[in-house]
Amino acid sequence: MTNPDSHLAWAQSAIMQAFQNEMFAMKLLVRAFACCIALLLSSLGSLGNAAELTVSAASSLTNAMPELVKLFTTQHPGQQVVMNFGASGSLLQQIAKGAPVDVFLSADQETMAQAQAQGLVKESTPIARNALVLILPSKSALAPKQLADLAQASYSRIAIGLASAVPAGRYATQALQQAKVLDQLSSKLINAYSVRQVLDYVARGEVNAGFVFASDAHAMPEKVKIAFVCQVEKEILYPAARINTSKHPALAQQFVQFLRSPSAQAVLQKYAFLPLIE
Repeated sequence: MTNPDSHLAWAQSAIMQAFQNEMFAMKLLVRAFACCIALLLSSLGSLGNAAELTVSAASSLTNAMPELVKLFTTQHPGQQVVMNFGASGSLLQQIAKGAPVDVFLSADQETMAQAQAQGLVKESTPIARNALVLILPSKSALAPKQLADLAQASYSRIAIGLASAVPAGRYATQALQQAKVLDQLSSKLINAYSVRQVLDYVARGEVNAGFVFASDAHAMPEKVKIAFVCQVEKEILYPAARINTSKHPALAQQFVQFLRSPSAQAVLQKYAFLPLIE
């Protein structure tokens, strides 16, 4: 006959074993939860340390900047760079109105001088040089040799950036004045709001010719061709500056300095910018 006490002892042992197993499972669950919390806090901490740098750059830098940004963020892990492109004059207006920008890259010194005069930046440093060129649609049969040739009837539409906002347009206007043909060509000039708009006009064959920087022409070699390099009075320099109201002043200054580094200069020259002359 089975002893009742033995049944009771066995049941108590089974219950105790089940309880111990449950407690062990609970401990594992708590440890796993604690690990998840630690990982989450660590991730949040990393996000908190990451900075998002906003850079407003002249539109003629559009093709070169993605590669430069990739190089910079590789050298500064965890940091992000957001680009904003446009005509230098338009970018200056945005910054003056309070746009949250950390670094300004202008296609001319005049616009940067205006930024300094308005107290938006303290100082700037040149990061690249460029050249002004006259371009034609790649399939055009025309072959101008000098600015005076544009007075011929074959050239009825010539694209040029607005001198008030587009540095390439300002340099082109000065070149036409210097060649004493600006008044003669005024009725043929088609204004554009950025140098890239001029490039698009020529690439689509909507105009006979247009004034852009050499780096812009380099971006569409299959659609446009360079007729000649235009002579300008002032050297075409691209200055860079940290905005005084930058939320990340140290990182912004590092980005400006990076653009003068040998690796960054090699990228700029790859996109047809000219090397700096020290």
